[in-house]
Amino acid sequence: MLLSIRSLTKSFPGTVALDQVDFDLQAGEIHALLGENGAGKSTLIKCLTGAYRRDGGTISLDGAEVDPRSTVEAQDLGIGTVYQEVNLLPNLTVAQNLMFGREPRRMGLINSRAMRDEARGMLHQYGLDIDVGRDLGSYPVAIQQIIAIARAVSLSGKVLILDEPTASLDAAEVRMVFDVVRGLRDRGLDIIFVSHFLDQVFDLTDRVTVLRNGRKVVTESTAALNRVSLIEHMLGRELEDQVDELSSDAPHSALPELLRFTNFGRRGVIEPFDMVVGRGEVVGLAGLLGSGRTESAELIFGLRPAQTGTASDANGELDLKSPPAAIAAGFGFAPEDRKTDGIVADLSIRENIILALQARRGWARPLPRSEQNRLADDYIDKLDIRTSGREKAIGDLSGGNQQKVVLARWLAMNPRFLILDEPTRGIDVGAHAEILRLIHRLTEQGMSVLIISSEIDELVAVADRVMVLRDRRFVAELEGPLVTGDEIMRAIASDDGNRGAA
Repeated sequence: MLLSIRSLTKSFPGTVALDQVDFDLQAGEIHALLGENGAGKSTLIKCLTGAYRRDGGTISLDGAEVDPRSTVEAQDLGIGTVYQEVNLLPNLTVAQNLMFGREPRRMGLINSRAMRDEARGMLHQYGLDIDVGRDLGSYPVAIQQIIAIARAVSLSGKVLILDEPTASLDAAEVRMVFDVVRGLRDRGLDIIFVSHFLDQVFDLTDRVTVLRNGRKVVTESTAALNRVSLIEHMLGRELEDQVDELSSDAPHSALPELLRFTNFGRRGVIEPFDMVVGRGEVVGLAGLLGSGRTESAELIFGLRPAQTGTASDANGELDLKSPPAAIAAGFGFAPEDRKTDGIVADLSIRENIILALQARRGWARPLPRSEQNRLADDYIDKLDIRTSGREKAIGDLSGGNQQKVVLARWLAMNPRFLILDEPTRGIDVGAHAEILRLIHRLTEQGMSVLIISSEIDELVAVADRVMVLRDRRFVAELEGPLVTGDEIMRAIASDDGNRGAA
């Protein structure tokens, strides 16, 4: 056993990120580490590489207990990491990046010729014959990833951690990187592979460990798993589980059409898709983390403008090139990360609620304070926001109440189409139920909602129709009585994206 982790524990205020986690890396394997947001993958990697100090447990490498206190110490022990975003310097040459901090010298000066020769020899092992004197940033991302791998291996040489290394690559580039990774395994390097792309996991890895809510769920041979069982482990749901369905059985085709998206997409973000949204309809987006759910919402809201296709309503084509343009079209967007992208923690509840409305009016036309107070009090009452008053700092509220304030901000705009990305993540059960009931009330009043959720039961409870994504493309559409947990799980897991395949 090359690497052995036992009872690894790490806590943050109010959160147990890792709870007695065991993990083993055997000699000569590529081992996938999987889990949804908050599962503990990143925390485990940071404890292993010295970025975090663990609270408990042991890490052993080659049979000896180790305690890296920094990423440099981890590299010295033989543990290297390559991330999704290449952590090298694009304005330096390939040779400078590969040899940075250990450049060959002659008479105290850097020997540039020797540095380039060493860099060429290093990359030759990876089948790369490129000009190492060119700036790194002039090469495609796949080449940059291989160069990052080459540097990490040269610095460490025992364990290589690949954290979402293919997230920005196309299919041909993925194959190029995977050929390099397999070659490293065959040369004796042991690899931990973190990815949200299940096809890649089954194609590349030897074993899989799944984390969920900070705990290890299973370690199994990749060959012994199928897609359905793997997704069940990740999501914590058995296919036969049943929930009460609160959504309508009526097909969306019976609803008046509000919006139509045709061949809507952006290269490297989401493959072109078609979507029709009915008036007063709840459309759910399902899929594993990394499937393209949030990217689709950002595309629709203009955060990443579409490169192909059109968006239209009854009056013709819509221009959704930016968030202000989407807001002008009657769209609202409550993002997944409310603390980073949703709230301004030091501002009051009142100030947070009126932000979007004030931005639309323009800062030269301030909303009268009396109107601000009326709006804040109205939504505090309507949404049952638990606070001592409208002037309380939003950062002092609970997560559920912060989420309600973000919703109030967009409701004050009276949008016709509201995008909710993980609206119930990190909130208590009571607030969770209140927000789901609020979504029903909004659609009864004619508002259309696009909801993204990693909780399948949540989608079953509120969605009239569910569209399933995998690997940044839409692969299935379920509506009415077919919006069940079983059908959604099967669509996520199916190899061809057809409903019911396993």
